[in-house]
Amino acid sequence: MERGQVYKCDVCGNIVTLMVAGGGDLVCCGQPMKLMVENTVDASKEKHVPVIEKVSGGYKVLVGGVAHPMEEKHYIQWIELVADGVSMTRFLKPGDAPEAVFCTEAASVTAREYCNIHGLWTAKS
Repeated sequence: MERGQVYKCDVCGNIVTLMVAGGGDLVCCGQPMKLMVENTVDASKEKHVPVIEKVSGGYKVLVGGVAHPMEEKHYIQWIELVADGVSMTRFLKPGDAPEAVFCTEAASVTAREYCNIHGLWTAKS
């Protein structure tokens, strides 16, 4: 296990990010939690790979080159930007725009986002 990895419970849907690797197993609802693999290449018709744009005062993260659906049954739950070791997260809900702006002057950033159907996606600037 490594700091920053994302795990999901296949029973109840809890999602956790590992803050400190202590060596034990992550268990929820009596079952081992599943490590989410960070996808980087889109194969479906919806676009999931984060698109990172440098904007005045920070970075804007859009989910895909084509706007991702933000419906009750299919939406982006959160967008995260990691900049110089600092993690910033914007939580989204159905109806929100699939994007977030983060104020940081970091030179190099990594973005991750989580689709409730298609999982975890990442991109680097």
